[in-house]
Amino acid sequence: MAYSLSVLDLAPIPSGSTASEALANARDLARHAEVWGYERYWLAEHHNMPGIASAATAVVIAHVAGGTSTIRVGAGGVMLPNHSPLVIAEQFGTLDALFPGRIDLGLGRAPGTDQVTARALRRTLDASVDEFPDDVVELMHYFEPATAGQRVRAIPGAGQSMQFWILGSSLYGAQLAAALGLPFAFASHFAPAMMSDALRIYRDRFRPSAANSEPRVMLGLNVFAAEDEREAQRLRSSLLQAFIALRRGEPRQLGPPIANFEAKLDPAERALVEQTLRCSVVGNPDQVGEGLQQFIDSTGADELMITSQIYDHGARLRSFEIVASAGRQLRAGQRIPPQTRVSQPFGSGARPS
Repeated sequence: MAYSLSVLDLAPIPSGSTASEALANARDLARHAEVWGYERYWLAEHHNMPGIASAATAVVIAHVAGGTSTIRVGAGGVMLPNHSPLVIAEQFGTLDALFPGRIDLGLGRAPGTDQVTARALRRTLDASVDEFPDDVVELMHYFEPATAGQRVRAIPGAGQSMQFWILGSSLYGAQLAAALGLPFAFASHFAPAMMSDALRIYRDRFRPSAANSEPRVMLGLNVFAAEDEREAQRLRSSLLQAFIALRRGEPRQLGPPIANFEAKLDPAERALVEQTLRCSVVGNPDQVGEGLQQFIDSTGADELMITSQIYDHGARLRSFEIVASAGRQLRAGQRIPPQTRVSQPFGSGARPS
């Protein structure tokens, strides 16, 4: 079972905490992830979110990469419509100059925020998201060796090697990644509805490129692991609280866990959680191993990007440690015997196909 595990972090700010503490925790988690054998550590660009400290994504990547030595660090992702391609080329060219061979650049076309904030970021919304493919190509061009007479160069950036990924939560990203011959990361951890179709399109239409001879798929997966299932369910409640608050238009900091929180949701909210967050694994170490195995078997993913919005930093570290241990067992061919039902593996008994 050849696949790798990686970390997606939003640098969450728990209630009663600060951005400084959140960023220190991000760096600490990355150091542990490096020791535990995770492939890469990604941070995501979000804006105007009280519970997320990774808005200045390139800056936070430098902070994390500076505290680690071997793990790949990158953006999952940079929301390219918020920036000019040249600025991103310069930022990530600088990161690659500081940390050679360790920087990834995942690119998305969503704003990572609401429309009012998007306007504040861009000053105008006249530009169309339809320009995203051209912007990606322009950005990639800045990393090619400079040519004679080229008037605009990314310095640092020109001639440096950069690992690009296309991010997506719909069929659009799958088509673009396939056309450009780039690896594809799908946001199944919060938008699983089109996952199966997107993977099929990407794999069927993939055009080999100079950098990538074969398609490579990364899938997001929410995982909440603890010594027993009840505690894992309790830890998950912090994500559920944040998710419901965001859907109500009331984003907030990550709240402390609440026992049996899901039972307190009304039927519409419960259905929304089951539909949107169905790519989740919640449970004890055996259940987590079983869930990872099922998800890999059903999707054929090359890499899982694990995300765990857990209030307590120590509990969060332990969750990622359990996942890493389960992953090592699976890669070693030690299939984990079925246990009692894996909590919320892919929602209502459904399996990704």
